[in-house]
Amino acid sequence: MRIDIKISRLPLAALAAAFAMAATPVAAKKKVPVVAGPPIEMSDAFRAEAQAAETALKARDAATASARIASLSPTNDFESYVAAGMRFQLAAQRRDVQAERIALTDMFKTTALPRSEAPRLRYVAAYLSYMVGNYTDATAQLDYAKTLGYDGIDATMLRADIALRRNKPKEARPFVQEAIARQKASGQPVPLAWIDRAISMAYQAGDWTDVGQLYRDRLNQRDGKEEWRSALVNYQSAAELEPQLQLDLYRLQAANGAMASERDYQAYAQAAEKSGYYSEAKAIIESGRKAGKLTSTQSVTSQLLKSVTPKATKEIVALPAMAKKAAAAGNGKDALAVADSYFSLGQFPQAVEQYRLALTKGGVDEGRANARLGVALARSGDLPNAQATLAQVSGPWSAIAGFWTAWAQHQDRKAG
Repeated sequence: MRIDIKISRLPLAALAAAFAMAATPVAAKKKVPVVAGPPIEMSDAFRAEAQAAETALKARDAATASARIASLSPTNDFESYVAAGMRFQLAAQRRDVQAERIALTDMFKTTALPRSEAPRLRYVAAYLSYMVGNYTDATAQLDYAKTLGYDGIDATMLRADIALRRNKPKEARPFVQEAIARQKASGQPVPLAWIDRAISMAYQAGDWTDVGQLYRDRLNQRDGKEEWRSALVNYQSAAELEPQLQLDLYRLQAANGAMASERDYQAYAQAAEKSGYYSEAKAIIESGRKAGKLTSTQSVTSQLLKSVTPKATKEIVALPAMAKKAAAAGNGKDALAVADSYFSLGQFPQAVEQYRLALTKGGVDEGRANARLGVALARSGDLPNAQATLAQVSGPWSAIAGFWTAWAQHQDRKAG
């Protein structure tokens, strides 16, 4: 997880002011006050050499700049600061991190370093020490920067990187979580690289709630078919979900057009068949063949299709009687079963009616009923009520509801 900073143009305010005055004749060693910085005190000879070095630096003429900077002979604290600043700029142009860090240390040794620059420069010192593998100094510089008032999100992420370089992912994870939370609070998008790192850490920690949330955060920024498939397949493979939860993630994958392989169609069809949704299993196999992902010679799905086809017919025929029984039942269990059957058939308005009946009668898993009611509402086009219903889901079904909420939000934006 690399944190890039532009250190070739650090805010060397006093140095810039000194060269801005170069065109104005001044007496040797004349002190001139500078706003928000130290007093400038340079001899004419030093000023001339420094100006020539600065010209070479701006032209990116490293050879000339190096020679000019080497010829500088500081005679006071401010001139030492200027010389060190120029060595820093030259090292930055050459991408010589070790030389940058040494030059920065020389700048810290002077009293001419403006106080307003010190906090940020201490962070830069930490970053450079990190780059050369001196993690102890990097941490010390971050602590120093914090005491001076610099505690940016980049510093938090650098602490995470240091912990990772030390092979301490458990120490790194809270820093990454803090950085993501602060980035969200600022109203700025969280870099995908941060989210990916956090997902990896959450996987290692077995924190499936966080894994799901992070994948949803990622989908809020990128919601292409590949991103949906990656999120759902990776989450499902690791979270060890019970069959009904798995099935609803397969359904979401299909709703996003993210079925990309023989395995996707086969696993979905098998999950539907095991749950007793034979028409859905039949439909997904036929869809896979139409998409060219399954063939009639593919043995597993061919045998499955042969098995579910007669059962699918009986399933559909039995629905009216099941609905009548559910209406007269004293609890909502039969209504929930009917709702699930309508849901599996893609008859979402009918499913909505039965889920509401099941919840009214009670005696059912409210998490499951509300989650699927929310999905059925979304698939029916009622996106506002779908999101409101999904927001009520708690327990094991909350992750499923969260993924379907992301889908509903995307549909809402597309409609807008």
